[in-house]
Amino acid sequence: MAEKVLQVAETITVGELADSLQLPVTKLVGELFKNGIAATVNQRIDIETAQIIVDELELDVQLEQKEAPIEQATARALGDSATERPPIVAVMGHVDHGKTSLLDAILDLKVVSGEAGGITQHISAYQTVRGDRSITLLDTPGHEAFSALRQHGATLTDVVIIVVAADDGVKPQTIEAIKFARSANAKMVVAINKMDKETANPGLVKGQLAEHKVLADDKTWGGDVPMVEVSAKTGDGIDTLLDTVLLVADIEELKADVDVPSEGLVIESHMEVGKGPVVSVLVQHGELRPGQFIVAGKTYAKVRTQTDYAGKPLAIAGSSTPATVTGFKEVPSFGDHFVAVKNEKAARAQIAKNRASTERDQAQTNVTGSDLLRMMNKKAESQEVNVIVKADVQGSLTSVTDSLKLLDNDELTVRILSSGVGSISENDVRLAAGSNAVIYGFNIALPPAVKRLAARDKVSIRIFKVIYELLDDVRTVMEDMLSPEVVETDLGELKVLGVFRTTKSAVICGGEVLRGKVVPNVLVRVERGGETVAEAEVTKVQRQQQEAKEVFEGEQCGLELKTKTKLTIEENDRLHFFTRELKKRTLSA
Repeated sequence: MAEKVLQVAETITVGELADSLQLPVTKLVGELFKNGIAATVNQRIDIETAQIIVDELELDVQLEQKEAPIEQATARALGDSATERPPIVAVMGHVDHGKTSLLDAILDLKVVSGEAGGITQHISAYQTVRGDRSITLLDTPGHEAFSALRQHGATLTDVVIIVVAADDGVKPQTIEAIKFARSANAKMVVAINKMDKETANPGLVKGQLAEHKVLADDKTWGGDVPMVEVSAKTGDGIDTLLDTVLLVADIEELKADVDVPSEGLVIESHMEVGKGPVVSVLVQHGELRPGQFIVAGKTYAKVRTQTDYAGKPLAIAGSSTPATVTGFKEVPSFGDHFVAVKNEKAARAQIAKNRASTERDQAQTNVTGSDLLRMMNKKAESQEVNVIVKADVQGSLTSVTDSLKLLDNDELTVRILSSGVGSISENDVRLAAGSNAVIYGFNIALPPAVKRLAARDKVSIRIFKVIYELLDDVRTVMEDMLSPEVVETDLGELKVLGVFRTTKSAVICGGEVLRGKVVPNVLVRVERGGETVAEAEVTKVQRQQQEAKEVFEGEQCGLELKTKTKLTIEENDRLHFFTRELKKRTLSA
């Protein structure tokens, strides 16, 4: 009988699947539980997971995904009084291609000198003026571990400047930046940097970009992506780059509402002694002013102070303006949407609503097919590497924790016991001491009292300023916990021609070397009729009544074999000689 075909959505709740299959929901829940997934009736699973469960129940049913209707993303509906706003521009690209140096040249801030390891560690927001028009610039990290921040930077923006070094060409993070720009539906402008170098080859860069369907808007390539040759070192081409960005922005006709409660996004947050939570926001609509109540995620603030990117007091932050504010009760999460409310009572009510929504979403977390297969194929409990992570800002904390999760494998799991923004506390040390955890600090200082407590309780605290150095250290800790790999090296083979003496723990025999060589102090596998019957150790090798260090193919020799159990050797047995060693394993990068 042909199997039944059911059309289902990309994800489906356990209860809906049970109804479609005409089965008791308890049967599906039980099958999921047997495979390590504690799912509820209302929990959503993807079509792959559903098919796995159907197959496990041996049902003659094939699930197919319904074609979802095409949905057009709609921008926020603007009011009649919407006005022109500055473009928000993310500067992205491969590490070391000069993103931050380019911003230095535009803003004269010397930002790169303050960045650990010469790479941007978090999103920074700035504003510059070209003529009488403002441009908001976001500097995004280039190292691979900051993928989440780069994606967030792209989704904030109208235009993405993709910086490509003229002497290095397209690299992995360049490709990633192109992908993010496309997914965010942002316009691209390519800055071909380092044109001051003798090895600069802009034609090669354009050709490599064309391979990724990014075509220059010149006569040669006939595309629609402006590409400007610049040098952050000499300043050449920077004015042209800014003019090009403004031209692209004019085509997009960027506007924002002014006469509405201010709203926008949290782009960075951290704790600062004497100030409490310090939060960088990007205003998208309305005007943010000191004294306003704003809600972001699960916390709120009465804006106490508000400064611009240079630290100067800012009375009004309009649309597309970055601002740094204080007054939050707690550190909001990276990427939280903020909105102004009338008063503190309204702020508390909005927080309660946000928390309820989050808890509801968590209760209906999707279970994917890969989750289920991983649980089904898990042969043994993996070891856990317990860590506590503290970072200077929320965005960096997100990148560190996300990157640590990618280190998991079948044998080892990184378990993040606690994470947060701010200095390492005595409570962190106590938690680490009770759970055998390592504390990792990213770009933060270690208070002396905490250092003394850690030394007393023998807790390892490791502070890093560059993310890839932190990740390398965790990788080393994990590699030390991996069980070593057993490596065998084949040496040779001998045919037994005679057995001279057999005792309880040793055998003396002789034979001819068929291939390779025979040496003392190695292991030997005894093979009879094509099957391995025993293993032993070669303690002595003799040739013509003389002890020998090596006997080669075609020669005859005598052997003394030692074994822990009684060993029987017969004529015509084959002896396979080999070494066995334990080799330290490494995690794949």
